[in-house]
This record gives sequence, C-alpha cells and structure tokens, in this order.
Amino acid sequence: MARYVFITGGVVSSLGKGLASAALGALLQARGFSVRLRKLDPYLNVDPGTMSPFEHGEVFVTDDGAETDLDLGHYERFTGVSARKTDSVSSGRIYSNVLEKERRGAYLGKTIQVIPHVTNEIKDFLAVGADEVDFMLCEIGGTVGDIEGLPFFEAIRQFAQDRPRGQCIFMHLTLLPYLAASGELKTKPTQHSVKELRSIGLQPDVLVCRSEHPIPEKERAKIALFCNVRPDAVIPAYDLKTIYEAPLAYHRAGLDQAVLDAFGISPAPRPDMSRWEDVMDRMVNAEGLVRVAIVGKYVQLEDAYKSIAEALTHGGMANRVKVKAEWIDAEIFEREDPAPYLEGFNAILVPGGFGERGTEGKIRAARYAREKGVPYLGICLGMQMAVIEAARNLAGLTDAGSEEFDHEAGHKRFTPVVYHLKEWVQGNHRVERKVDDDKGGTMRLGAYSAVLRTGSKVADVYGTTEIEERHRHRYEVDVKYRERLEACGLEFSGMSPDGRLPEIVEIKDHPWFIGVQFHPELKSKPFAPHPLFAGFVKAAKEQSRLV
Repeated sequence: MARYVFITGGVVSSLGKGLASAALGALLQARGFSVRLRKLDPYLNVDPGTMSPFEHGEVFVTDDGAETDLDLGHYERFTGVSARKTDSVSSGRIYSNVLEKERRGAYLGKTIQVIPHVTNEIKDFLAVGADEVDFMLCEIGGTVGDIEGLPFFEAIRQFAQDRPRGQCIFMHLTLLPYLAASGELKTKPTQHSVKELRSIGLQPDVLVCRSEHPIPEKERAKIALFCNVRPDAVIPAYDLKTIYEAPLAYHRAGLDQAVLDAFGISPAPRPDMSRWEDVMDRMVNAEGLVRVAIVGKYVQLEDAYKSIAEALTHGGMANRVKVKAEWIDAEIFEREDPAPYLEGFNAILVPGGFGERGTEGKIRAARYAREKGVPYLGICLGMQMAVIEAARNLAGLTDAGSEEFDHEAGHKRFTPVVYHLKEWVQGNHRVERKVDDDKGGTMRLGAYSAVLRTGSKVADVYGTTEIEERHRHRYEVDVKYRERLEACGLEFSGMSPDGRLPEIVEIKDHPWFIGVQFHPELKSKPFAPHPLFAGFVKAAKEQSRLV
C-alpha cells in the first residue's frame, strides 16, 4: 500500500510546487522507491484542453489521451514515469462525475452535497493505483485559502484520517519575502499560511520555504516553533540556475530525509544521485552554443511551449552544447521579410498551435529553412505548414491551405492539402468526429504508432522503423497529395500502420528538414533526450560550424 505525500502551497501562487513535487519524486527514486505523481486542480474546467495557452500554459498529453496540466510534464521529465488519465483531475471533472452519477440515480435520492459526495469522489480518485507504488505524491493546485480548493483540502484531511496512522504526510510550500528596507526575511506570511492550513484540519509535517536570500538558522528555528514543525523539517528552497539542479539542491537541503523521517522510515536507503550529477555535468560543462529560432504564435508566454523548451535543453545535453532558444512571433513574418530575423540562427523550429493566426508567417519560416539549408523541425501545425509551403512553391498548388482556416472563415478559400480528420482507428475501435463537435477531448489524442520508411532520415534518427508518439490535433495532411509532393522532393517517411495518415515528412537533399504530426517534446527527459531533438540540435551544432 502506497504512502501518500500531499503537497500544498501558500502565500502566493507560482512558487514551484510542481517542481518541488517532481524533485521529491526523483529523490525517492534515487533511494530505490517507486513513485507516482498526481495533480488536483481546483479550476472548474473539466480539463485544460480548451483553455488558451495564455491562461494556463501548455497542455500536456499522456499516452492514454488525457489533456492535463503542464506540471505532469515536470513529473515525467524528473521521474521517467509515464503519466495516466488517473494522474490529473480538476474540480470540473469531479463535479461532472458527481452530477452524472446523480442523474443515473446512483445516490438513491439523497441530497447531493460537497460533503460527503464531492469529497468522496476526490478520495476515490486518490485511491486509484494505491497498491502499485511505494509513494504517491499528490499536488493540490492553487494556494491554501482559495475558495475553489476547499473541497480538495477537506478530502485529503478525510483521506489521511481514513488511512492507518503514519501512511500520509503533508508538505507545505511557502514564501519568505525579503524586505530590503529593513534587511530582513519575514516569517509572518508563512506563519499565517500554516495557521490557515491548520484551521481546516491539516498540520504540515514538512515546510519548504522559498527564499531569494539565505535563511538564518534562527529564522528556521522560529518557523519550526510557530508552525509546530520539527526544525530539520524546515527546508530552504533557493532560486536555481536551472530546474534540473532541483533534485541535488533539495537533497543537500534535506528534503528527502525529512520526508522519510516523517514516515518513520529508518534507516533510510542511501541515495544514488549519479543520474542527476551527470545531468548537471552536461549542463554546466557545455562545449558550445547553438541558437534556435522558435517561430510560434504564443511566444508572449514561454510556458505555452514549456515542453519544447525543455526538450531543446535535453537535446543540448545529448550533444554537450547549450541551446539558446529565441522566440519569434510568427505574425511578424506576415508583414516583413523573415530573412533579417532568421539570419544567424543555427536552426528553426515551428511548433504546434490552433487557428489561422500566424500561419502564413510559419509558412514563410519553413520556406526560408528549406531554401537556405537551415535545419528545420516542424511539430504538428509546424509540419502542416511545411507541407503547405512545399505544395505552393514546389508542387504548383498555389492555393494550398487547410480546412481549419476555411472553417474559421466560413467559406472555401484553399485547396485543402490539410483536412479535418473525421474518423480514425484507435486501438481496436474506430473513432468518428464532426467539425461542429464539442471542442473538449475530441481530437486525436494520446499515443499512436507509426511506421518509418527504411533508409529515411527519421529511421536513422530513431534507430528503428516502428515508433509510438503522442498526438493532439484535429487536422491531417491529405495522403492523396503524397505522390505529387514526393515527386518534388518532400518524402512521406512516416505513416500510420494502415498507410492512411502521414506522420512524418522530410527533405532528403537537405541538411536536416523534418516535420512530424505528433509531439515528440512530450516524451523527452534530461536523462533520456528524445532522438528527434538530439538529432535536431546535432544538426544545429554542425550548422554553427559552417557559419
């Protein structure tokens, strides 16, 4: 039966609960324990799938097709444990489940209330898979005191009460602000946050205190005294140069030991930190620099492309170079020549997105990369724009475009080289969709297989001809244009197993030009860089030597 660690936050949001949770998972793994991480979000959306990236950052997709919070990306990158649908839930999903049960008569006519019906639904979610791992780490989104989060706090209080003593502990992340005028770190916000937590029946066993300045021992002792926490369970958390230093930094601060002590696990297994020491060695001792232009439409918020940024970093680790990713708004290229902006970059990446805004700029970026011989990686929409560019400028289809853009305009303007996918095979059954279906959860989501052409660039990159990657899209490149495009040099080098859906395109007589319909960034890890990103950065490294 798993031991549970519930991670909560206070004082302000964005303190790094997700990163602290992921780092703790990595540290417990380093001591030989198995872990699984979960996220409970208080917002009323059923999932983040229909949210704008400007609202909540990127949507992370699991193998089994769940659209989840970006923190699950941190969990996977730090532990290597593939997330599942059962690892992410929102208030919206919980309430939706409760109301569906009520409509079916599952509550036998009872009055439906937050306690016990909503809290029981949350507890049922927490209990899934409890016999599969040694530790279950559950992060509660938001901050203590938020009205939306109260059912979750009550549910974890009940859950801990229901379990045998010593099977659940609480870890609380707070902020110690520094007042420059008085030259002091202030502990009062942390005291009030813990007071708020205790008022709803939760006593933290471990306190993680974010601070921009060193925390004196007397301040740690004061926090321990007023918050009713052991002094060695007050863990300092300082700003880091890179998130991948977090496991080593938290280990030095004693986080993993404090958690094991709270569970009474003694003697604790010795940790093997070699994986993270190697990761930091590759980052700190990089032997060069490459510049990568990311031409996207959500560049004002880097979290919108969080996994891409991290996957590029991992690709740099694989090649022992530092990757400097620079964000360029695709809409600029709809008004101006991309050449002055893209000259000097060693590679160009065009990421995914939805809607027509910025797409003509992405097409021009793809053309620049193709004509100038600059390494190019197109992901999802970035692949589709590369295909449309080739169709217009190589295959003579001057009005090539996507049904997605025609649908937005309300009339036909393009030859639909990219069309709305209405049916496909998922596992052993056929999925059907309509253009006017609900938006949430109606895309081609999750892991799908692809077959690579023997002798192709991607087959060489992957080292195999059979792969499985995660998807998130509604529109597909139309295979009926394959012969015409291949005659112009754009090779369809990866296809779905039934041969109906193009998964990868590439240009053979180009240093490195690959477009993929899936999202390889979602499976990249610092200790296991995705082969596409490792190959892309390698090509950028070679390009940098030519400049």
